[in-house]
Amino acid sequence: MSEIWTPHLTVAAVIERHGRFLMVEEDSEGQRVFNQPAGHVEDAEALTDAVRRETMEETRHRFTPQAICGIYRWRNPLNQATYLRVAYCGEYADPLDKEALDQDIIACHWLSREELMLRHAQLRSPLVLRCIDDYLAGQRLPLDIIAEIV
Repeated sequence: MSEIWTPHLTVAAVIERHGRFLMVEEDSEGQRVFNQPAGHVEDAEALTDAVRRETMEETRHRFTPQAICGIYRWRNPLNQATYLRVAYCGEYADPLDKEALDQDIIACHWLSREELMLRHAQLRSPLVLRCIDDYLAGQRLPLDIIAEIV
């Protein structure tokens, strides 16, 4: 019997303030890269809970998802892994405290799309700009488009 193919299910938060986006600078396999607050969904975790958790762990900001700005499938050409990303947009609150961020997070930054374009080679994946572009184009799907059956 052949092995069943399974993508990596991830979530991301597109958080905008005055034309700038909350980004994390992180270490990924020895390289500094920029990404939205994002990460893998844990077993039995609701996707909206996952994006809240990842945003808190990586930025210390509370995040309230209000819509989905895109669902993306991407195959990483370096390791052939496939990622299925659900990107949320919504409201955020100022950081709760100065607790340590996830161990791979170097810093958080508020960057414009233009500043991200200047760092194009440092983006974690092509999903980073695609999520922002879809957000800026006004793409919004209701949260209940994903049914969490438990």
